Amino acid sequence: MGEEKGKGTGERIYTIPLRSVKKTPRWKRSTRAISVIRDFLQHHTKSDIVLLDSSINEKVWERGSQKPPSRIRVKVTEEEDVVKAELVE
Repeated sequence: MGEEKGKGTGERIYTIPLRSVKKTPRWKRSTRAISVIRDFLQHHTKSDIVLLDSSINEKVWERGSQKPPSRIRVKVTEEEDVVKAELVE
């Protein structure tokens, strides 16, 4: 009876700041940006399992490992315990 909490499929759009990535060594920046995105989504969705779409990876690595974007917009869908993220166009 009624809806169960945590079982719904919700969609949200997040703007994730990647300014902190600029403090890491130049050759590690895009790798660090991916882990920052994953950590941000784990923190804000309270989920351990976060799946990133390949479009996010392509956007971060678009200008190489030394120049990731300063922010990225991501659409997040929650299905049970799994959080799926894809790039917002």
